[in-house]
Amino acid sequence: MFKRGIRKFLSMDKRMLLFIGVFTGIILSVVTVKGLAYTDSPEFCGSCHIMNNVHDSFANSTHAELSCSDCHLPHDTLINKYTNKAKAGIGHVYYNTLGEDKIPQVLHPTENTQEVVNQNCIDCHQSTLDNVSHDAKDSCSSCHQAIPHGNDFKTEDYFKPAKSGELLENKGGTMNNG
Repeated sequence: MFKRGIRKFLSMDKRMLLFIGVFTGIILSVVTVKGLAYTDSPEFCGSCHIMNNVHDSFANSTHAELSCSDCHLPHDTLINKYTNKAKAGIGHVYYNTLGEDKIPQVLHPTENTQEVVNQNCIDCHQSTLDNVSHDAKDSCSSCHQAIPHGNDFKTEDYFKPAKSGELLENKGGTMNNG
């Protein structure tokens, strides 16, 4: 029965087969592109219960017009972006399946995500870095940890004062890359 259906399909006019193939390819492309774009949106990211407070704080920030992936995913290559996106998604699915009592109140970024976020800050705010020294700390979030997610997302390190002479010692350092 299956073989007969395939033979019948392949015996169709070649132009019709070409049309069906192209039409199917267009539909799959549009669905894939729209689906990937939706998974970059704050609405998608905020749909998980563990992200509710993260999404709410972001929605009330100066960065609210951005997508989550603008800050949290690398933009050097599509492969790197989607590899990191898959890793983060797997992590979030893992947390969502553990049960709410095992989910930390604040999800802190991994070391890789911290590097990605820092590089994205630098990429977007390069003109500020060209004009104002911002290299007294090791990363943007060392001083700007509450952006764009509010005070609830500061780690205890944020509240520790700078070591004696740290800011003066590092003033004019190397973060500027200019």
